[in-house]
Amino acid sequence: MGPQQIADINAQLMARLGYERYGAQGGDWGAAVSTWIAARHPQHVAGLHLNMVFAGPPADSDDPTGGATPEELARMQARQAELGDGFAYAAIQGTKPQTLGYGLNDSPAGLAGWIVEKFQSWCDCSGNPETIFTKDQLLTNIMLYWVTGTATSAARLYYESSRQSAAGLIVMPEGRVEVPTGVALFPEELILPPRAWVERQFNLTHWTEMPRGGHFAAFEQPELFVEDLRTFYRDLR
Repeated sequence: MGPQQIADINAQLMARLGYERYGAQGGDWGAAVSTWIAARHPQHVAGLHLNMVFAGPPADSDDPTGGATPEELARMQARQAELGDGFAYAAIQGTKPQTLGYGLNDSPAGLAGWIVEKFQSWCDCSGNPETIFTKDQLLTNIMLYWVTGTATSAARLYYESSRQSAAGLIVMPEGRVEVPTGVALFPEELILPPRAWVERQFNLTHWTEMPRGGHFAAFEQPELFVEDLRTFYRDLR
């Protein structure tokens, strides 16, 4: 099951709960799922808000930069260089999730190392997540996987999605998403696409470049995150 199928299930759930119009918000896999909801069920989505946005250069242009500014390109390339080889986790989750799962479900220390390393690498914390989070917050996040035994099933999303299409791990909708879209771009996010790329693929009506924050935006910078949500949806009620 990939983001497209998960999006349809979410839309069905909202319908069963009686919601005919709602907003969709997401980051990481949630950004993919929310984008699919907006693409496949636009009549129900008042607005789409993303704190991680998948947008590439225009496929129909000879210019690979596609209208991006030199500053945007430099920022994007610098972030890619910083992350370096930090995606090995996706390779094993996308190919051997069951093997990995036995280790993560057997060792709380192993599970902690697997998860906290991502907070260390992906947050705006200069390599020390305890400057942003307390130990209790980090342990709570780990315990959500430990007490439910869901490290393996969480990893399988990578495996199943990678087999949905030869195009890549996360397949996005074809064509432009016409639902009003807001983007909150945090400086230490994994991908930092130029605004022109996003405008080609989304009906972009709101764009905020945040002063600080990383990949786990709602957890890391809740005040900035919530204020941007309120600003975006205020005009869409």
